[in-house]
Amino acid sequence: MAQFLPLVTFAVATAITPGPNNIMLTASGANFGFRRTLPHMLGVAIGFTVMVLAIGLGLSEIFERFPLIHEVLRYGGGAYLIYLAYRIATAAPTPPDAAQPAGRPLTFLQAALFQWINPKSWMMAVGAISAYTTVGGNLLLESVFIALTFGAIGLPSTALWAGLGVAIGRLLQTRWALRAFNVAMALLLVASLAVMFV
Repeated sequence: MAQFLPLVTFAVATAITPGPNNIMLTASGANFGFRRTLPHMLGVAIGFTVMVLAIGLGLSEIFERFPLIHEVLRYGGGAYLIYLAYRIATAAPTPPDAAQPAGRPLTFLQAALFQWINPKSWMMAVGAISAYTTVGGNLLLESVFIALTFGAIGLPSTALWAGLGVAIGRLLQTRWALRAFNVAMALLLVASLAVMFV
């Protein structure tokens, strides 16, 4: 419990700052609205919670023993981020008076699985498990506590970024403006690859 406040501070700081998840949530909110982005939001929050728990229970040791698996995920993740950036950049802007936007947001499963190839998610999960578990402590209990803390903070964070996207979408009343926004989000997503390969 002595580590609770530092853990919460770390979780808030890492969950609220820009990264691939938050960029995609903002783009989804702007293009599809809050309600249609809900599965994406839940996939990020729950998928990351499961990832933290899995790493806390020893999954990271597999990557230490078999570094090739990590490299495959790293390059596969980079390629997938580029693909997602392409999809965002080329998404057909929807006229403001359209009943339903064209295309579809990420599903719950797609967003949850994305956590495993997201470089920021790895940094957050490994950093949290390394910093907030104790030598000789109950690893299962500590890992569950850390994972649930991130889950509790992740839900409002994803809602905030999707809501920001919705607000931006309301400002972008022309197809040109929405297209420019989508291209900007795609470029930011590609730029986030620098963390993975630098």
